[in-house]
Amino acid sequence: MEFILNLSCPDKAGLVRTVSNWLFDKKCNIIDSDQFGDPESANFFMRVHFRGESEHNSDFQDNLIQTFSLIANEHRMSWGLWVANEKPEVMIMVSKQDHCLVDLLYRTKNEELPIKIALVVSNHRDVHSIVNAEGIDFLHISVDNKVKLEQELLSEIEKRNIDFVVLARYMQILGPALCRRLPGRIINIHHSFLPGFKGARPYHQAFDRGVKLIGATAHYVTTDLDEGPIIEQGVERVDHRMDTKTLAAVGRDIERMVLAKAVRYHAEHRILLNGQRTVVFH
Repeated sequence: MEFILNLSCPDKAGLVRTVSNWLFDKKCNIIDSDQFGDPESANFFMRVHFRGESEHNSDFQDNLIQTFSLIANEHRMSWGLWVANEKPEVMIMVSKQDHCLVDLLYRTKNEELPIKIALVVSNHRDVHSIVNAEGIDFLHISVDNKVKLEQELLSEIEKRNIDFVVLARYMQILGPALCRRLPGRIINIHHSFLPGFKGARPYHQAFDRGVKLIGATAHYVTTDLDEGPIIEQGVERVDHRMDTKTLAAVGRDIERMVLAKAVRYHAEHRILLNGQRTVVFH
């Protein structure tokens, strides 16, 4: 059985040795490991993918959690331990633009993304047929009553044991109560013109300004709109020959790729929060 351990704590000498010794004592073998000491925050970050020497049951995992919790308490660690091949349950939220949703459905179906899509939620019915064709549950929601909406979403998240939420071009603002309930568990994607070109028709604004670079940003959602910790970004050069339709097409392509990377990094437990920034172990 393979596991993934990630952790963060105040940096000091001997942390890698401490983790390695614990794994050796448990007769586990490291498959791959990565770590980073941040001089700015004085914090240490680590991700370890390891395997037990033989097949183990849930008692073995419980023992790993119990014994490592003692180490974590001693070194003031924030940490998590997961079975490596267990796919997280994901809820996708989308509005009318379906390019990111379709890409996530395709990559998941072809096992390019290690996730299970449990539910797709939308404030429009445009994507219902696409979702239904994949045999995935679809929920149409009304955004008229924000309080009721948040209660409905939280109910679905708890009922379906959703691990994280993906906003695949969901064009509504989530309320602060929902954001606070799911810290580090909601991923959003948007064009990288923000905060320069806000509001409607950003590609028309970009065209009018003669931009030379188009990009996309995937980030965690917080109560501060579009200002959560950045997970992944992408960019592509454009020129004066491209009209607004072409610019938007380029933007959609980048959004698809950037969001897919961010979802995979999160599903594989490669992201650790570092204040307002992230540490991403590729």
